[in-house]
Amino acid sequence: MDRPVTVMKRLPLTTGLVLVVLLVSVVTRTLWDPLGNRSLAASVAYGLPSFEDGAWWTVLTGAFFALQPVQYVPIVLGLAVLGGFAEWRLGTGKAAIALVSCHVLAVLATAAVLWVSRDHGYAWTTALAGARDAGPSAAFLGAVAAASVTLSPPWRGRLRAVLVTYVLLFVVHMGALADLEHVFAVGFGLVLGPLLQHRPPQLSARRLTRRDYRLLASGFFAISAVEAVIENFTTEEGPLAVTLSVQARTEELSHRGLFGPVVLGILWLWLARSLYKGRRRAWYWAVGLLTAVVALQIGNLVWMVVVSEPGLVAASYDLVLNSLGLSLLFVGRRAFRNPSPRRARRTLGSLVAPADDQQRELATELLRHEGTVNRLAWMTTWPENRWFTSPQRPGYVAYRVHAGVAVGLCDPVAAAEGDRSALLVEFAERVHRQGLVPCLFTVSTEASRHARAQGWHSLQVAEEAVIELATLDFVGKAWQDVRTALNQAAKQDIHLDLGPLAQMPRGLQMQVKAISSEWVEDKGLPEMGFTLGGVDEALDPMVRVGLAVDADHTVHGVTSWMPIHGVGGGEPVGWTLDVMRRLPGGFRYSMEFLIASACRTFRDEGCSTVSLSGAPLARSEGAEEELDRGTIDAFLDRLGATLEPYYGFRSLHAFKAKFQPASEPLYLVFPDEAALPRIGLALSRAYLPEAGLRDLVTLARPARG
Repeated sequence: MDRPVTVMKRLPLTTGLVLVVLLVSVVTRTLWDPLGNRSLAASVAYGLPSFEDGAWWTVLTGAFFALQPVQYVPIVLGLAVLGGFAEWRLGTGKAAIALVSCHVLAVLATAAVLWVSRDHGYAWTTALAGARDAGPSAAFLGAVAAASVTLSPPWRGRLRAVLVTYVLLFVVHMGALADLEHVFAVGFGLVLGPLLQHRPPQLSARRLTRRDYRLLASGFFAISAVEAVIENFTTEEGPLAVTLSVQARTEELSHRGLFGPVVLGILWLWLARSLYKGRRRAWYWAVGLLTAVVALQIGNLVWMVVVSEPGLVAASYDLVLNSLGLSLLFVGRRAFRNPSPRRARRTLGSLVAPADDQQRELATELLRHEGTVNRLAWMTTWPENRWFTSPQRPGYVAYRVHAGVAVGLCDPVAAAEGDRSALLVEFAERVHRQGLVPCLFTVSTEASRHARAQGWHSLQVAEEAVIELATLDFVGKAWQDVRTALNQAAKQDIHLDLGPLAQMPRGLQMQVKAISSEWVEDKGLPEMGFTLGGVDEALDPMVRVGLAVDADHTVHGVTSWMPIHGVGGGEPVGWTLDVMRRLPGGFRYSMEFLIASACRTFRDEGCSTVSLSGAPLARSEGAEEELDRGTIDAFLDRLGATLEPYYGFRSLHAFKAKFQPASEPLYLVFPDEAALPRIGLALSRAYLPEAGLRDLVTLARPARG
């Protein structure tokens, strides 16, 4: 109960309004006895008839009633959700101003329009002029429109698009008095919002991008799908229906059915989804269908003019909208060039086309020659990746495609900072062009800064533990565990073997594989990938493997170290820890011994840095962050907590603290908050690409001790 009480204290206006509406509905019995059938409606419901009778107070009293008992459901939900959102974003005082002013202005503006337009031959406005309404729907819709000013792009534009689409669709196809009031309420709310923030309203125009054309085209067909269904429920008194002849309206009502509209709606939704992804074939289908529809509608309009048949308004509405959709597709035709997924896999240069060994060799050579700032960059050479390269500059971005997301791994690889920034921009542009969502995972502070300069968002997802070898010593109380490990290893005649695993004796290789297999089987889940390597990655000849071996040639522990090629390339300037495996029942301090011994060896070889890598899904409790954390943070925290008993990420994060490393943040950067759920799914597939339903059920169960 703590959370509901906290919410009610945080939103006193919303809580009070909901309670007042429910209380009034019980006291006046309108919760079960319809207000519209009682004489009380003339005293409390608002509308042009009430104002002409001098009952001006109804503009306020009517906000606490509903004409029908069933209408209390959307009224209470709307007040709680939409009204609560407005109060949360604007504050109680400004939300009260928005609610009252939007409601009053919408009701009065609607009455004024109906007073002017009634009895002039338009049956719709004449009918509405004699109707009464009740409820605060105009208030909370207008308040939400006003509160949209507090949101950042793209959420601001999306919320406004949903509101405007909703009120326009309902006023056109339903045409009730409340629908007309909603149009005025949302329009006034959009103007009021900036004023409440002490800045003037302004309209800004910009050049439409490829993604804008895809969103608009997709939105057009999504709205068409909604229209195809809701037209089945429109009344014959709507603003378009009343322009038809009585015979036409009768025939339309008699031929209504759900099967046809649902099939048509599914077709439009398929086109909407495919156009959003920029599919070339969907563009051809959309243009062909709209061209045929527009041609038929033009012919029908001409026939109606010739024979003076009623219904020109309804016919013109459909023709204008479809013509706009066709024009949009034609003007933005360059945004729809993506082949189908099957053809894309066979297309040279496609982001989803499989990579080959030659591309991997090129990426490896670029990393060794160019270098980069990210100490984890060697994992970008792993064979599961694909590589985006630019013809304008040396370098690449390694990525994997899951769930419609191109997940970039680490920073772009290039020697110059300008090239790294340009590669990020070119990669994002290419990904958007092919209908995918771009993001980069485990990037450095530099890449995070470059991404934010492009208007992207950035969230810390891990911390990298970095040891500077020049100042490394094992003196002091903080190093007691490490010194104990080294001393115990010497007493038990355990030494370090460090070198390429592929060049070690076959007996040692077999033990390493057995230790790794037993470790995986003990988890009961597939071995994770993406930023976590295994034995296959350790067999890379450029990777060095450290083994804790005793006098009987028994391997007690395994670590693997990836080279760090600093900016400018050349010989490795340091090494990054990847694989960590320990023999069950073996030397207790294997990991401490292996890491400490390897650090001393690297220091003696002249290296400057050792990275203990970043524990995925783990961060220090005291990590400070200027950026807001949202959906992805909740996902990563939940996934990290779920996987902890099986993979021990957070325990590993705590273990690395024994070596007194400096912590450097690693980020996830992405262009659009709306894509966070999809990015979360893509990351889960990247880490567990071979996980099946049984594995997911295992993760969902309480973990074993």
